[in-house]
Amino acid sequence: MHVAGRIEDYALIGDMQTAALVGRDGTVDWLCLPRFDSHAVFAGLLGTEEHGFWRVGPAHPAGGDPPPADRRRYRGDSLVLESEWDTPRGTVRIIDFMPPRENHAPQLVRIVEGVSGRVRMRSALRMRFSYGWVVPWVHKAGNRTVAVAGPDSVWLDTEADTYGKDLTTYSDFTVGPGDRMAFTISWEASHREAPELPEPEEALRTTEDFWRDWVETCTYHGPYREAVVRSLITLKALTYAPTGGIVAAPTTSLPEEIGGERNWDYRFTWLRDAAITLSSLLRTGYREEARAWREWLLRAVAGDPENLQIMYGIAGERELSEAELTWLPGYEGSKPVRVGNGAAGQLQLDVYGEMVEALHLGHMTGLARNDYAQLLQLKLIGYLENHWEEKDEGIWEVRGPRRHFVHSKVMAWVAVDRTVKLIEAGDVDGPLERWRNLRDEIHRQVCEKGYDKERNTFTQSYGSKELDASLLLIPQMGFLPPDDKRVIGTIEAIQRELTTEDGFVLRYPTSSAAGSDGAAENVDGLAGEEGAFLACSFWLADDLAMIGRVDEARKLFEKLLALRNDVGLLAEEWDSARQRQVGNFPQAFSHVPLIDTALRLTASGAYGV
Repeated sequence: MHVAGRIEDYALIGDMQTAALVGRDGTVDWLCLPRFDSHAVFAGLLGTEEHGFWRVGPAHPAGGDPPPADRRRYRGDSLVLESEWDTPRGTVRIIDFMPPRENHAPQLVRIVEGVSGRVRMRSALRMRFSYGWVVPWVHKAGNRTVAVAGPDSVWLDTEADTYGKDLTTYSDFTVGPGDRMAFTISWEASHREAPELPEPEEALRTTEDFWRDWVETCTYHGPYREAVVRSLITLKALTYAPTGGIVAAPTTSLPEEIGGERNWDYRFTWLRDAAITLSSLLRTGYREEARAWREWLLRAVAGDPENLQIMYGIAGERELSEAELTWLPGYEGSKPVRVGNGAAGQLQLDVYGEMVEALHLGHMTGLARNDYAQLLQLKLIGYLENHWEEKDEGIWEVRGPRRHFVHSKVMAWVAVDRTVKLIEAGDVDGPLERWRNLRDEIHRQVCEKGYDKERNTFTQSYGSKELDASLLLIPQMGFLPPDDKRVIGTIEAIQRELTTEDGFVLRYPTSSAAGSDGAAENVDGLAGEEGAFLACSFWLADDLAMIGRVDEARKLFEKLLALRNDVGLLAEEWDSARQRQVGNFPQAFSHVPLIDTALRLTASGAYGV
């Protein structure tokens, strides 16, 4: 019986509208169709084989574990995955990919190729719609096999013979040297005509061409190019092409603590994550993606910046109600499994800063002028002017009480600062002196109320003693210069108090010293702990480089690169005790700072030879 692998055992394939996770043993355990945020057709990742999977690999004894591939890789700079098995009877290769959509249905293509000897193979396809809840009606339609339930239909096309057993569609076949056997599933709304017959070999050529051409745009050619390009490809794969929206991750409810409750749906567009992703894309040559994101932003916010949400659906939807899928046991028993995200209704003042910073960077790098984007920026500052002193839930979306988070105030300062610069450059009209004064007032308050003089460090929130890794962004945002003693003191305090034994950074202490009744309580309103946050660990490497400790920065960066799985992917966090990746996967918020840190270290010459 197959069970979901370790999070880092998966590779990503996708078509820039949805994505699948493929395990080392050739099993697709996660796929939502037709969009990232649609119901899963394969949800075995969060349950068992009963909740849907598709395995293609060397035949193995019934009831035995399917053998993992002996090696796998992406084919060049692409999102085409190759997995190879060496068996007693020969070697076989499986090529997995999803062709970028044009006018065809969403497809997942699996091509089995014989390399040497003669290898007996098996495809086992168990489709379960609605996140493993619904068993579809599976039947033949001519030479095709179709599964139908409610609004969905999925069509299987292959030249191999197929048969049904135990509510699963099987194919048994043998491949020799040079033999190729293709399998394709295509989604279509069940009330429409069948999708066109796929052409797997032609689709493979066009998919490789697409990625090769896209990567050629990259302007980074430094020593970390392999890691940077793989991260850029991953970010591109997380972009919903029709609208330009960028999902934080293609999965839901992969736990931040194995067996715990910190399980969230990340298949939406966080303004913060999308803005920093835009920043990385712009600085590596990808203007078209930046333009598309800006257009998505303008549509999502529309004429209502006062009711700005921290996240939206990938087409700009506002309603993201959170629910629990009680029939799924969760990844390694981590419950609940959630869809939707209740944090959409939170107040997070820092997103104003990230948005304005992204718009500012687009302007500075020559992105074509958009008058409404500049008008929106002014409206956002008008809102901040009246609300920046409010408490909020902060960057980490705490589900405990609101606070005056220092990072939120710093990013409010960033929003005002970048807008002041826009006015000073004569690119837009606004109340320059009033907003200069506002900028100074925010700065003065943060330095007065968010700084602990005795410990020489900024703190998580006004009046608190806790630290927060988001404080590492203070020098990166230009709030204070890197050589300021308060910046250096904060970096060193975080190193002392928020790093794990292996040198990676926690977001914040999940438990405070004591609550009002004398018992320890979690400051974020949630039970349990979490792993080291990879983005924060990259931020520390950035800061160390900025304050001149470049060798230390490089060593930390290369330790972080070593956490990537065998195909270069990162989840959200690292569990130091279990020595494994945790959280949703792959995570944009991990790959973006990887790119940023690589750019900084390359510019400083702080890299190994």
